[in-house]
Amino acid sequence: MGKLKAHELRGKKKEELLEQLLKLKEELSHLRVAKVTGGAASKLSKIHVVRKSIARVLTVINQTQKENLRKFYRNKKYKPKDLRPKKTRAIRRALTKSEKNVKSRKEMRKMALWPKRKFAVKA
Repeated sequence: MGKLKAHELRGKKKEELLEQLLKLKEELSHLRVAKVTGGAASKLSKIHVVRKSIARVLTVINQTQKENLRKFYRNKKYKPKDLRPKKTRAIRRALTKSEKNVKSRKEMRKMALWPKRKFAVKA
């Protein structure tokens, strides 16, 4: 098997990808046996290509799975933590806009009794 291209893999179904993954893992095991028994140099250099191909297939599987989960949870109220925006710890714990704008009864009374003074400033 030659080097796989990720864009070619994206068009395939999950079953086809899993089948391809099994073939690649089988090929890798044969190449490792050849390495131990003293196989040709061409087989030894092919180990690298097969390992990277396995990684590509797994990456495509995981990316499509995550993409489907994002579609599923798009308009839901709660999302799994790995689908939420990362941001920073401080931003995630900060008050929301509505929580910031909530005023207590005492604060409302103060605002009504002593409104902010307006000054006429000469330009």
